[in-house]
Amino acid sequence: MKAKKVLFITQEITPYVPESPMSLIGRKLPQAVQENGREIRTFTPKWGIINERRNQLHEVIRLSGMNMIIDDTDHPLIIKVASIQSARMQVYFIDNDDYFHPRQMTTDENGVEYEDNDERAIFYARGVLETVKKLRWCPDIIHCHGWISALIPLYIKTAYREEPSFRDSRVVYSMYDDGFQNCLKEDFKSQVLFKDMTAEQLEGIGAQVNATELNKLAIQYSDGLIQSAPNVHPELMEYAQQRGILTLPYQGEENYAGSFCDFYDQVWSVGKEEVIEEEE
Repeated sequence: MKAKKVLFITQEITPYVPESPMSLIGRKLPQAVQENGREIRTFTPKWGIINERRNQLHEVIRLSGMNMIIDDTDHPLIIKVASIQSARMQVYFIDNDDYFHPRQMTTDENGVEYEDNDERAIFYARGVLETVKKLRWCPDIIHCHGWISALIPLYIKTAYREEPSFRDSRVVYSMYDDGFQNCLKEDFKSQVLFKDMTAEQLEGIGAQVNATELNKLAIQYSDGLIQSAPNVHPELMEYAQQRGILTLPYQGEENYAGSFCDFYDQVWSVGKEEVIEEEE
């Protein structure tokens, strides 16, 4: 069975941010998947280093305006969009004056990590999912890239599990060798919870949440894992194997798009045959 709709939730996309292995995949993979005959949507944070005028970003008024409460504070959700004409591809940007507009990416200009990176990840994850709901679009595969998307698998399988847009979605998480050095704030776990989520759903990770623990949380709630860099921490790959998650090893830079599409179909097909047989 073929996964026809793919949602990309990524941390970096060139040319909006400097080239890196992740930003190049963020740019090339959605185009390749679209050219493979599939329908796509692509989201990324509107980092402060992104030049809105040069890249012709504009706000989507009908999608903006929601307030999300994080740490007992209302944070307005702003949605912007731009087009990569050569790829015939639109990119949606999650923006907020506190978390993204005036900021760099993981660290500030002096290389110091932002203390509220945890809140930024929560805002980004919830912002993407609420926007997809407004679009009334139902992805078959949700492909997450980078630490800032690591909460998406958890939310899809808990707080958003009954939402029509995501009820049948499968989540694939790409593992890179990026991350952050410091632990997230001590109240991170309590900040993550909303709707009917419970603390028990976060028991798979330690009390001190560093990049490794955050990746473990993403793996725990994903349906498939892709090794998207050659030097991923072995502990994380072993953790995925222990949990029996479908895993795609590192594919290099040549044919990764075709391998990823095949992997999407494999993940999407799990359990589908039994459903069809029951309906018959």
